[in-house]
Amino acid sequence: MQIDINNLITAAMALGAALLVSFVSTPLAEAFARKVGAIDVPKDARRVHDHPIPRMGGLAIFLGFVLGVVLFAQIDTQLKGILLGSVVIVAVGVVDDITPLPALVKLVVQIGAALIAVWFGVRIEHLANPIFWSAREYLNLGVFSIPVTVLWIVGITNSVNLIDGLDGLAVGVSAIASLSMLAISIMLGQWNTAIVLAAVLGACIGFMPYNLNPAKIFMGDTGALMLGYVLACVSVTGLLKFYTIISFTVPLLALGLPIFDTAFAIIRRLLKGQNPMSPDRGHFHHRLIDMGMSQKQAVALLYGISSILGLSSVMITTNGEMKALVLVFAFVVAIAIGIALTRSHAKEEEKAPNSEAPSEQSEQENEEDRH
Repeated sequence: MQIDINNLITAAMALGAALLVSFVSTPLAEAFARKVGAIDVPKDARRVHDHPIPRMGGLAIFLGFVLGVVLFAQIDTQLKGILLGSVVIVAVGVVDDITPLPALVKLVVQIGAALIAVWFGVRIEHLANPIFWSAREYLNLGVFSIPVTVLWIVGITNSVNLIDGLDGLAVGVSAIASLSMLAISIMLGQWNTAIVLAAVLGACIGFMPYNLNPAKIFMGDTGALMLGYVLACVSVTGLLKFYTIISFTVPLLALGLPIFDTAFAIIRRLLKGQNPMSPDRGHFHHRLIDMGMSQKQAVALLYGISSILGLSSVMITTNGEMKALVLVFAFVVAIAIGIALTRSHAKEEEKAPNSEAPSEQSEQENEEDRH
């Protein structure tokens, strides 16, 4: 693999510019959020923070991303559609961060933004043939490319939003996913895609110091929806443009954590007879917190999972399918053991006060007997 040094420097400059703009503009976004009343007040069990925190930090991420792209990327037709659609997504995110919108309204806007990208040529036109014994290696979706692409974009957009439940979680996972896809784009020689992903990565990194626990500001729907939308669209224009099975597996792994969390959430709610779009406290990060982990521990664990999935996607691209499978399997076993130990430790801590209570009661009874 031969790397174009000039393009690599351009990608690095896009990353640096996005990082700087995002970092510098986050305090401005915080001041703006306070002025317009975009404050996240903990009022239900799903929220883990204990005091009001401004949101809408996604504006800083968006500004960093746009500047990095406009200055260093080649603005082709597809990228125009992605930028235009992201403006629509950010607009509805800003409104929702100030005054919460009904889920149906946000879904309609997301579909509209996805259709904008599709109109400008962002389409999943081919998929690997799931019938492995067939002579046809891929399927031409034809007219079905539009609904399939819209479903992919809207699904990823919401999946990133759904994991935005702990300090630094969504922005960190998005950074890891963009880094994974950036590495793959460089390996495949897709330099314009790499520059766009470098801008996403830089914008995320610039925002993280303000968002890590204890968070000073949240990205809000403004940031979470925008990151999900951009990553979904870029994966279509870059990673999903090839016809092999790898083309679909790579973004699934790179964005694996939010995708799997969303899939499990939908299944869980349907089995309970609930609206699949209704919020609950059953996401991965909620379960880790309920098991006794701190926010930092839970986020670190989920960062690890996302990193392993991203690394696996990179390994698959280099024809290391078996190595990637072994890596994922080993990490799943390690995670299972870690969770089991954490639950065991949490149960022991719950039992400890109960075991002390009888002894205190016995001492009181003995004291009464003495009197």
